[in-house]
This record gives sequence, structure tokens and C-alpha cells, in this order.
Amino acid sequence: MSASCSTVKMTDKNGDLNFLGQEATQWRDIPKEPIEYVPKKETIMLAGGLTILQDKLIETALHSIGENFVALPNPDFESFQKGKAFGNRGQCNPTYFTVGNLVKYLQNLRDEKGLSEKEIVQKYVYVTAGGCGPCRFGMYITEYKKALRDAGFDGFRITSFEHDKGIFQGSDEESLLNLSPKFFITLVKAVIIGDILNILGYKMRPYELEVGATDKAMEVCRLIISEAFKKKTNLTLALWSCRKILSEVKLNRLQPKAKVLVMGEFWAAMTEGDGNYNLHRFLEAEGAECIPQPILNRLMLSIWEAERKLHKKEDLAVETDKKIDFSNTKSRLMIKLAKTAVKTHFSIYAKAIGLHDYEIPNMEKLAILSEQYYTLDCEGGEGHLEVAHLIESVKDNLSHLTISVKPFGCMPSSAVSDGVQSLVTNRFPSANFLAIETSGEGAANFYSRVQMALFKAKQSAKEEFEALEIPEHIPEKVHNYLYQPHNDKAGSAAKLVASL
Repeated sequence: MSASCSTVKMTDKNGDLNFLGQEATQWRDIPKEPIEYVPKKETIMLAGGLTILQDKLIETALHSIGENFVALPNPDFESFQKGKAFGNRGQCNPTYFTVGNLVKYLQNLRDEKGLSEKEIVQKYVYVTAGGCGPCRFGMYITEYKKALRDAGFDGFRITSFEHDKGIFQGSDEESLLNLSPKFFITLVKAVIIGDILNILGYKMRPYELEVGATDKAMEVCRLIISEAFKKKTNLTLALWSCRKILSEVKLNRLQPKAKVLVMGEFWAAMTEGDGNYNLHRFLEAEGAECIPQPILNRLMLSIWEAERKLHKKEDLAVETDKKIDFSNTKSRLMIKLAKTAVKTHFSIYAKAIGLHDYEIPNMEKLAILSEQYYTLDCEGGEGHLEVAHLIESVKDNLSHLTISVKPFGCMPSSAVSDGVQSLVTNRFPSANFLAIETSGEGAANFYSRVQMALFKAKQSAKEEFEALEIPEHIPEKVHNYLYQPHNDKAGSAAKLVASL
């Protein structure tokens, strides 16, 4: 292999060496010295970046099919500091947290576990998300490699998934992952089950009588499901057995709490930690109920985008009198199968554990809601979903407050939140919308803005609840999480009272 840096002589207009009399080096994305990596069966895959529960489930699920995966710990403020120390200036919040988290983990292997840097580089591989779009996301891989080199792990391998191209890898990594149907099916199952557990957790936790009871029950459920993955037993039955555990959590669900839809940039809205100042737990501590951002939304958007591209390709062929390529039939079939499989698995698993009132996002409906405000052809980041979710929330009365959280300087999210959403809120004056940025620092200002928006949401939730006539006798079933009525009220307490 060639060296990682090649010398470039900088000259002035006279052809002399640059003004400082120094030589500049050009970045090269390859290690300085040849590296003999361990065989595939000895390679350890590091992964992370979803919710804490989902990362753990994915680790267990992939172990069950023979893949040697390890979930990284949840990124914290120390991860952010290491990301800034070893990363380039001007990067976005998720870059610093995720890059720094990997560096921190590898340094721990070296300093605490006693592995040498050479051994770590030879044995470990990091699996992350990658892709293109109008933001820094397309530069993540280079950022990882630059930071790892500067931290002493030159040559550490990175394998990246791209949402519209499957997986792409360098020549050294092409055979590392067994990208079989079993791999993807197992991965998606773990992600879907994690989504369902997270949704239920956010529904129950604000109303628990014993602080921490919901989290304890969720951990027991995770262990049951993990055991089902390990032993390859029926996941549906494992989820069904979780019903009893969750039903034992004592709740008081007749507390009027503001319901808050949390959306925005994918990582910032989904992460549960210092990356978004622990936003979800902060909202719960302030007397709110969160509607989280499930991975399912992004998965369904990817399928919808693939289907839209195919339809546009076929329409273009008809308009130009070209012969339609019938090889598209296979692509159409694969898209249909993917959509059906995801929806079916989600529905079965949700019903098994008792999540009855959650609807899988209707991508066609969301596209129609947002297309007059945001072009559907712009696929960067979350595409049109942020606009669509806000409009849907107002029209269908889904929440009292919608928060769009994004990294400081996040280009696509800022343009949508601070630009397009201004028009949306102007046309829907009843919308209580807050766009807020995270930078890894400045938590006091962040919390202050959330509290101001939440005050109005709390008032709306209280007024909605007090406008209803509360029956003298409240049946015990109201306080069981399995009782999930459907009506046009936003708040959970108001929804329960209205059902009586």
C-alpha cells in the first residue's frame, strides 16, 4: 500500500516554495504501512448509534446468526469532547458524538483492556451509516478515519451502509459482512421490536406510580426477547409473555400531561443521552409525554423513495416513447415484498405485546400533506417528513407541542425548520412548534426554550382534560396500558376520559 500522505510543494506565482518555506501534505485515505488483518471469523464488528435498547437487541440478534457484533456504549459528553479533539473543526453534533464515541471505546480497549493499537486495528471493524445528501453526512467516513489516525489507530477499517445502495465497502472489506437475507431480516426484526418497546415505554413512563418501574419492566422484556433470539424460539410468543410484566407496572393515567412529538434530524431526535441533552427524559421530568421518533419511519421512507424512483423511471420511458425495461419488475416485486414484510412484522409484534393504537406511517398520505411546501425529490436527511409530521400533528390533533431538534448548523434541517416551517405555521396558526438546535454545549439555553414552549402545551392539555365530564366511577382497566381507546383527543388522559 502507498503511504497515507504524499508531499505536495506549495509554490507562489514565481514558482518558489510557499511563503512560509514549508511543505504541505495532502490527506490520503489509506494507512501508512501495510496491515495484515485477522481472518473474517476472528473479526469483531462494532456498531451503534440507535437507541440504547435497539443497539442491545441488534447485538444479541446478530450473535444468534453467527455474526460477531458488539454494540458500543451510549455516546456521552466525554465522547463529544474526544470527537472535537480529534475531528475537524466545524462538524455537526452527531459527527463529534459518534466519532468521539468510537475513539473513546478503542482507547478503552487499549488503556483498560490491555490490547495494543496494532491488535485493535487488525481485529476490529466499525459498521456505520453513510450516504450522500445536502449535509456533512457524506463526509462521515473520512471524519472517522481522520480521527482514528490522529488517535493512533491508523488503518482501522470502516464499513458503511448507504440507504439507497445497500452496503458499499472498500476492496479490503468486501467479504467482511455476510449480507444474506437472513442478516437483513434478523436486523430489521430487532429494530422493529426495539421501536415497539420504546413506544410503549414512552407511553407508560410519565404515568408510573413507582419511579423507575417502567424501565425495570422494559429491561426484563429485553432479556426475554434477547433469549428468544439466542435460542431461536418464537419472538411473537416472547413478546406475548411481556404483557404480564408490563401490566404489573402500576399507572395513574388520568393525569393531564402535554403530549410532545419529538422529530427533526434523525440522530438528534432519536438518541437518548447527552447528544440531545437527554431531551426525552427532560420532557418527562417536566410533566410531558413524548411521542418518539421510531426507526420505522426512516425505514418506510427509504422504501417509499425507492418505489418513487422506479415509478419516475417508468413514467419517463413512456413519455419518451422508449421501451420499458421489464427488469424493473423484479425491483417492483422486491420493494413490495419489503414493504409488506416490514408492515406485517410490525403489526404482529405490536399486537402480541399489546401496542394497539400505533399506526404505521402512511408515506403516501405524508407526501400529499407536504408536497406543496417541500419538494418530494429532495432526499437529503429526513426529506419531507418533518414538514409532513407537523401538518399531520395539527390536522389530526396528535400532540400539544411539536419539537424539531437538530444539530447546530445542520444544513437541511435548519433550512426546513427555520425556513419552510415558518410558512407551515403561518398557514396552521394553531400549531405549537419549536425548532431547537443542539451543539453539545449550552444546555441551559436549550432547556429554557423547551420549557417556554412546554408551558403553552401544558395549558392546552389541561384545558382539553378539564373540558370533559369525568365519570364518578373510573374502571380499573383505564390504568392498564393495554386499554388504548381511539378518539380525537390529543392528551392520553383526555382520550381515556372521552372513551368513558
